[in-house]
Amino acid sequence: MKTIASCVSELLVSQPFLEEALARNIINYSALAEELVPSVSDMLKKPVKSGAIMMALRRYSPPQNLTNSVKLKKVLEGLGDITVRSNLTDFTFQNSKTLIHSHSRILEHVGLNSSIFYAFTRGIHESNIIISSSEASNVVEYFSEEQQIGMVDQLSAISISLPQDNSRVTGLYYQIFKRLAWEGISLYEVVSTTNEFTVLIEDHLIDKAFSVIKRLKG
Repeated sequence: MKTIASCVSELLVSQPFLEEALARNIINYSALAEELVPSVSDMLKKPVKSGAIMMALRRYSPPQNLTNSVKLKKVLEGLGDITVRSNLTDFTFQNSKTLIHSHSRILEHVGLNSSIFYAFTRGIHESNIIISSSEASNVVEYFSEEQQIGMVDQLSAISISLPQDNSRVTGLYYQIFKRLAWEGISLYEVVSTTNEFTVLIEDHLIDKAFSVIKRLKG
């Protein structure tokens, strides 16, 4: 059975910026309660008073990762090199039994030139290739027998070296995504390995995105 508290919690979780503002005590409880009245009333199928919602807001306990823990702060300050690569193209292909053969052909070609940017991700139904735009024609050739779903160029990538124990730090990726979203920067693609994190962004947003990520280090 839904309660006012569970409805408030559900609404806050769906709006992380609002949840964080609440966790930092920089929001007007009374005004927020009034704002949530229609939504909570809708969820409970009955009228709800703002006072009851305000009480639920004051009792709400946000996830621990929303607070600026000392460990998270140290990890952000310890972020490694930030590398920017431009002139990239992103291809999307339908997965098939022959896709791996096409992939091996482009890999063999890319392996001869370390200056070429290349990233490959395979999902359940489709696969993506991010590659230097100078090699786009080779991708088209090597994957000519595959079903191409999409292709976008004029992209850039920002790669960040992460500390060795980054996988044990709660909220690290949240901080990166949050700050980019706060600045209105949309991500075209995200690629990560154990200790490296790469975001693919449209060319016209790259300077702004680089500035945001650089400020993460404090």
